[in-house]
Amino acid sequence: MNRTLLLFAFVALLFVGTGVLQSWNSALGILNMALISAIMALGVNMQWGYAGLFNVGVMGFVALGGLAVVVTAAQPVPGAFAAGGWGVLAALALGAATIGAAVAVWRRMPKGWTRTAALLAVLIGGFFAYRAIFDPAVAAIEAINPALYGNIGGLGLPVLLAWPAGGLLAALAAWAIGKTALGLRSDYLAIATLGIAEIIIAVMKNEDWLARGVKNMISLPRPVPYEVDLQQSAGFVAWAQGWGYDPVTASAIVVKLCYAALFVAVLAIIVTLSELALRSPWGRMMRAIRDNEVAAEAMGKDVTRRHLQIFVLGAAVIGIAGAMMTTLDSQLTPGTYNPLRFTFLVWVMVIVGGSGSNWGAVLGGFLIWWLWVMVEPIGLSLLGAITAGMADGSWLKAHLQDSAAHMRLLTMGLILLLVLRFSPRGLIPGR
Repeated sequence: MNRTLLLFAFVALLFVGTGVLQSWNSALGILNMALISAIMALGVNMQWGYAGLFNVGVMGFVALGGLAVVVTAAQPVPGAFAAGGWGVLAALALGAATIGAAVAVWRRMPKGWTRTAALLAVLIGGFFAYRAIFDPAVAAIEAINPALYGNIGGLGLPVLLAWPAGGLLAALAAWAIGKTALGLRSDYLAIATLGIAEIIIAVMKNEDWLARGVKNMISLPRPVPYEVDLQQSAGFVAWAQGWGYDPVTASAIVVKLCYAALFVAVLAIIVTLSELALRSPWGRMMRAIRDNEVAAEAMGKDVTRRHLQIFVLGAAVIGIAGAMMTTLDSQLTPGTYNPLRFTFLVWVMVIVGGSGSNWGAVLGGFLIWWLWVMVEPIGLSLLGAITAGMADGSWLKAHLQDSAAHMRLLTMGLILLLVLRFSPRGLIPGR
């Protein structure tokens, strides 16, 4: 416990030092993304630390959480649903019915060429029928003021409802993925989740009717006040000036503090539930399955079912974090989702913090995100000091200064090596 407190105190000092030496506005911006990253790490820790499931498709679940914000909270586009909404819903229902019919044919018909022929007929016929309904509906939606809209819009609900909706959407996707992929060996599961995550991003980029694709969705609703509104409030301006702050800076700090309060509340709820689950008989069963699947199955545990359960729960937590991040940015930009940030970095957080430890995942989220943001400017200052005495135009000076851009990856690799060498189970080891 003392070690855990000391580690969290050290990380807290990093953020306080950033506020004192740089600016509190920057420190709070880093803190908010660190809170979201910690929740992502908790989701991955559930899958890997609780059950040993190697999910390399974190990026896809984060993106689905962001998509949920658009679907839930964005305002409906006038005339879009009437133009093609019913057609899209009918096509999606037909697609689901086609998949169900194909599964029924495969299960109920005896093996042979007749089953193969019937399966092909169902799939091919269903595909062409789906496209015949889907394509005209999509074209009608995308034709509505494409420069400004070109999409179907959302339900216009309060944006805070989008956070559980993001978890639900990611959980549904995880259930569909798990039903087909969890029977695979761990390395094949990793490949399957990575491929499916890329498919999710490709769909979001290319289906303009859904969330404008690469045109991006901007000005999404926020659960906190806008900075401009605060700056135009005479009472707020007087309050800020009374504390000696510029109203523009004060408004940015207040908005970030409001976000931080919401994010801390969500993180506290998830950590509390995760700790209760981990200490329960269910948590002990999950750890037993993780340590020895054969022995757990011999004791009568349904390993595949439990794997699906924890895979869905972890994906739901990641989806909630993805919805929170999109709400923080007030925009959905599918082109910014990349495996380096939303898969590799989250895995580094889990490994450094301690696999199987909820508090380790939180610590890893805070520490690694702070390093990810701050290492490059620190490295640039350090290299600037090192090269200060070198002659201008020197190839070595130019090379060293250009190397600052690579400090992030170098630091992540170095931290991983040090942790794996001196604390192989992470900074806060799990049980």
